[in-house]
Amino acid sequence: MPRIPPLPETLIDAELKSSIAEARAERVLSSTLPLEVWAHRPQTALPWLQAMRSFYRDSLLDDRLRELVRLKIASITRCQACQLARKSEAVSELDIACLASDSDQFSPREQAALQFAELFAADHLAIGDQHFARLREHFSDPAIVELNLFCALMLAGGRATLVLDAFEDRTFEDSQ
Repeated sequence: MPRIPPLPETLIDAELKSSIAEARAERVLSSTLPLEVWAHRPQTALPWLQAMRSFYRDSLLDDRLRELVRLKIASITRCQACQLARKSEAVSELDIACLASDSDQFSPREQAALQFAELFAADHLAIGDQHFARLREHFSDPAIVELNLFCALMLAGGRATLVLDAFEDRTFEDSQ
């Protein structure tokens, strides 16, 4: 049970409730429990969810890369909801087993993004100009900004979910 009780569905702000349903249908959310907790502050939860959905609607990063980065950060934050969810069929179980940023399983572009995500989540002070130079070999500046913001959102969401104990033992796919 979460440390803060989820808001009953009947009390969730209508706009937030609608956005949660749409995000679930789009497979942006695999679990609604964190947002049911965050629904105590709909004016904050709704923009967070809208930002999350924007990465899946209009992204400079392909689905596979986003999913690899999301799963890498989930492994660091230990967010169970994030670790169990699968949001792209372009990532295999072998990919997940090889999530080290230096694995030959991944392209140099993916390795650069995974290394950045790992440092962002686990040792952000270690990120230096050399990391941005490596990213620029594979990404435009707007794509690097998006990668940075996506890492920030994944890190924040995973940590908030973990701290609030707002995760389920099953994913959206399991409940189908």
